[in-house]
Amino acid sequence: MTEERITAFIRSLDQGNRPFLNEIEKEAREAGVPIIRPETQRLLRFLLQMQKPRRILEIGCAVGFSALLMSEYGLKECHITTIENYEKRILKARENFERAGKEEQITLLAGDAADILKELEGPYDMIFMDAAKGQYLSFLPEVMRLLSPEGLLVSDNVLQEGDILESRYAVTRRDRTIHARMREYLYQITHDQRLETVILPVGDGVAVSKERGGVDHA
Repeated sequence: MTEERITAFIRSLDQGNRPFLNEIEKEAREAGVPIIRPETQRLLRFLLQMQKPRRILEIGCAVGFSALLMSEYGLKECHITTIENYEKRILKARENFERAGKEEQITLLAGDAADILKELEGPYDMIFMDAAKGQYLSFLPEVMRLLSPEGLLVSDNVLQEGDILESRYAVTRRDRTIHARMREYLYQITHDQRLETVILPVGDGVAVSKERGGVDHA
């Protein structure tokens, strides 16, 4: 109950997003499409102001809400490349980008991120990981290749509604593989000498990893 009250209080202080983002968020929630939580939105806005990235890569576009948020609160000249594999969401995302007049600023690549990442050329100043949680670990080598020196990797939903704290036997059988992979992912990004990582209990957990720069990626 205390945690819920704290969350409600923090949300009451947030000035919110611009109207067209609020409209897209409302539509997505009514359609049952998962989008980043309000606390995560606020953190992302802050990181954009701090990092000032010019090239952003998003893995997991859904209907385009977070890509639009980054385009709105990042630098005017920043460009966002976003990846999505689900056809219905691809169509809706493109519609939303057109509605917002952001087709030139946001490039949507349709297909499996595992394949697309191998074809991309970096560096990206900021990479936002918001795809299937069980795939974060397999994406990591390509993400590290694409991340610029002193770049920022932001990984959403890393606490899995608190399941990450439990032993694998306390998690339902169908979720055990995802649970194990996320635990390994968090171990990797907190022990990789190329990264400085902090895990924040924001939304459903956000890991923010900073490239240390000047460290060999090999």
